[in-house]
Amino acid sequence: MLDIKNLRVAVDGKEILKGLTLKVEAGRVHAIMGPNGSGKSTLSYVLAGRSGYDITEGSITYNGEDLAALAPEERAARGVFLAMQYPVEIPGVTTMMFLKSALNAQRRSRGELELDAITVLKRVRAKAAALNVSEEMLKRALNVGFSGGEKKRLEILQMALFEPSLAILDETDSGLDIDALRLVAEGVNSLRTPERAMLVITHYQRLLDYIVPDRIHVLAKGRIVAEGGKELALELEAKGYEQIVKDAA
Repeated sequence: MLDIKNLRVAVDGKEILKGLTLKVEAGRVHAIMGPNGSGKSTLSYVLAGRSGYDITEGSITYNGEDLAALAPEERAARGVFLAMQYPVEIPGVTTMMFLKSALNAQRRSRGELELDAITVLKRVRAKAAALNVSEEMLKRALNVGFSGGEKKRLEILQMALFEPSLAILDETDSGLDIDALRLVAEGVNSLRTPERAMLVITHYQRLLDYIVPDRIHVLAKGRIVAEGGKELALELEAKGYEQIVKDAA
């Protein structure tokens, strides 16, 4: 599904990713771990198409297409979804209005009929209940005044509603207490399917207690330096990133 080869990315002329190679197959959950400044969020932004992240070398192929050639909205329409570490607040736009507009924008891009407000509301309510997203949250301005846990639950609700083929979760555990972490992880796990791939980006092993990955990759200084199964996360917890990077050198 996703095939990244020798990817080099610069931001304001400074190289951040330095020859990253990664392959993610449909139905698989891959975790990207690494210290601050290793390039984890840069990878997520490049995949989503954020401006200012310049690919200087390498390729990103998604379902046989050159992902870098597609605009961000085209990537979204083709099933690429990014759950951001710091979700954006949009004053004046209700959560429900945003969900309806985004869902129908994707449907238009795929040549599908738009859904009316009642149909969207029914779909949202059906998925919101499992994530403890209240009616009151749906009426509020998008993410404005939301707690960290509310913002992350809302992003998983978006993922459930948009049904992406490739979901990129950038530090979904950031700012969550243990109860919120469990709830969000349960929402993510409920969306695991043989057709959907997930790329879970995190600093800490604790998230991977709840979202168990098929493969873990350790990113340091812009490239993958170690790979393994779920036991690698426990090794990282015990040794720390510095020692793992030294061992891989």
